[in-house]
Amino acid sequence: MDYNRYLNENVTAIKPSGIRKFFSIAEEMDNVISLGVGEPDFLTPWHIRQTGIDTLEKGTTRYTANAGLISLRKEISAFYERKHHIKYNPKDEIMVTVGGSEGIDMCIRTLISPGDEVLVVEPSFVCYKPIVETCGGVAVPLVTKNENNFRLTAAELESAITDKTKLLVLPYPNNPTGAVMRKDDLVAISKVIADKDILVLSDEIYSELTYGDQAHVSIAAIKGMKERTVVINGFSKTYSMTGWRLGYALGPEPIINQMTKLHQYAIMSAPTTSQFAAIEALKNGDEDIKKMLSNYDMRRRFTVNAFREIGLDCFEPEGAFYVFPSIKSTGLSSEEFCERLIMSKRVAVVPGNAFGDCGEGFIRVSYCYSIDNIKSAVERIGEFVEELKNENKG
Repeated sequence: MDYNRYLNENVTAIKPSGIRKFFSIAEEMDNVISLGVGEPDFLTPWHIRQTGIDTLEKGTTRYTANAGLISLRKEISAFYERKHHIKYNPKDEIMVTVGGSEGIDMCIRTLISPGDEVLVVEPSFVCYKPIVETCGGVAVPLVTKNENNFRLTAAELESAITDKTKLLVLPYPNNPTGAVMRKDDLVAISKVIADKDILVLSDEIYSELTYGDQAHVSIAAIKGMKERTVVINGFSKTYSMTGWRLGYALGPEPIINQMTKLHQYAIMSAPTTSQFAAIEALKNGDEDIKKMLSNYDMRRRFTVNAFREIGLDCFEPEGAFYVFPSIKSTGLSSEEFCERLIMSKRVAVVPGNAFGDCGEGFIRVSYCYSIDNIKSAVERIGEFVEELKNENKG
């Protein structure tokens, strides 16, 4: 039976995730140190887990409202006002999703029609382009550069906008580079966005993992941008709650209303237990964030320095928990480097081109693993790079 006759062509044309490829290889090998997947090694803080357990023991396991518990939406509203100085109405400007991933999917599917162009900042996470293409839209890569600290400039944005452009995907702090957009950067691109009358999907899943004295700034906090922006965030990275599968979307009521309608048919509602746990996280989890951020910061500085000592040029990330070192000096492509590294040294990292063609010549390394694993992995990578140098000399 020829199933190709029945399958959606937009779906079959999508390439599998480059992140999962090396994760799958690592699972089938012994003694592999995997620094490939962005999953925190911290346990979900106990008080959050305890709340989830208590909810189950009480039998509070029924569906919630499609948009999520109103008590959770109120806490999300309070969190964004307290942290980012933006007010959202919990009744009609917030919806709770199954992870930030569902929020991204619902937003793009709600906004994009066949032929619409979506500007996707790259390098970036792997999901945006496939979702756009599944909707019949056209994903247009907006390449950011190492020399600009992987930040999007106003000139780059303006030059990419056409009369078909409807949406800009702005993923900061960035996965895979760890780059951030500061307030001045956001103000500059906001003028272009308003002038060209386009919308923004601001993926802020790493917002609380921003290093240094300057806190994360949401583009929705810039004057005139709240009404043009759908913010996506969640609990996976901030509170180490990946398996709880809970996120949220913030935005203008007309857009959130349509996203919620689509969510109603596709999902019904996010997991009830996770929603109660998330309330506890938002109310009492600020100290947990500080502790994890401090630990990530230590790992960040160690990892950047280690790669530089190996002799690989490494941009210093200002957010998230990834480094994006250049491996161009080795003469190998990103894929070749990662394949040979895992086979010879049992270390799994992700080729940079998994995050867009402009990622070629880089690798993504996650430092959300234990410092012992990071040290061992970097030592093996150093050995591998040294062997390549000797090989090239020969």
